[in-house]
Formats: sequence, structure tokens, C-alpha cells
Amino acid sequence: MPLSREIERLRAEHMALIALARIVTELLQAPGPARLTELASARGLLRETLVRHLKCEDWILYPRLRATGDADLMHITREFELEMGDLAAEYVAYDDKWTAERVAARWEEFSRETIEVFGVLAMRVEREERELYPLADKLYAAAAALGPSITDEATISS
Repeated sequence: MPLSREIERLRAEHMALIALARIVTELLQAPGPARLTELASARGLLRETLVRHLKCEDWILYPRLRATGDADLMHITREFELEMGDLAAEYVAYDDKWTAERVAARWEEFSRETIEVFGVLAMRVEREERELYPLADKLYAAAAALGPSITDEATISS
């Protein structure tokens, strides 16, 4: 898939992640474990979307950005990889820890921890949107300006 479409898809996933986090956060406003089925559904969708998103970045986006040879892009890509580590595995571990039974039994603790985790995720999304994706957009625009014979598949290989 061309880099421009990868970035569009990743941005759309950011919007989906934000929407799902809002749904979960709204459900956490209850004084106790209410609407647990709805909560489990939203959490499941969030986990699926987040893990897919992070794997795409790790396996597709970052290698393509590093391969460009653009010094700024290579630096920030490496910075993101080092800072974020294995966020997918960390999120899965958090999510696995909070079974339905544990959520019901320890509602306040679950709510607090979930808000903290969402804060970390929100910071990552915001940084990607502010720092990483604009550099990738700039690279794509520069490649596109070279003419129709230059496609992002040709200039940005995986």
C-alpha cells in the first residue's frame, strides 16, 4: 500500500481509538460496575484496533520511514521505536489482567488504572500526529512532486 494511504489509515485508526477510549471512559463514570457487557465489547474493540495499529507501525511504517534515508525522519522514527518499546504487549498485559470478574470486584482500581493507560495512549497519538506523520506527509509530497513516474512504492520501499 502506498505510504500516503498507510498514513491515512493510521490516522483513521487514531480517530477510532480516541472514540473507543471515550466510550470506555464514559462507562467508567458509573459509581460501580455497570454495563459490563458494553464495557467488555468496547474494550475488546479498542484492544483489537490498538494492537493492529501498533503492529502496522512496527512492521510496516517504521521500516518504510527508516528506508527513506531522510535524516530527520530516520531520527524521529528511531526515537519513537525506542520510547514506545513494546506498547502492544504492555497493553495486552494490562487488558488480560482485568478480567470481567476482576473489573467487577475492583472497579475503582480498574477505573484509575484505565484512565492512566489511556493518558499514555493519548500522548502517543498526539505525538505521532504532531511529529511523525507530518514528516511522512512531507516526504510523500516531495516524492509526488518529482512526477508521475515516481510513486511512493518506488521511492519508499518496505
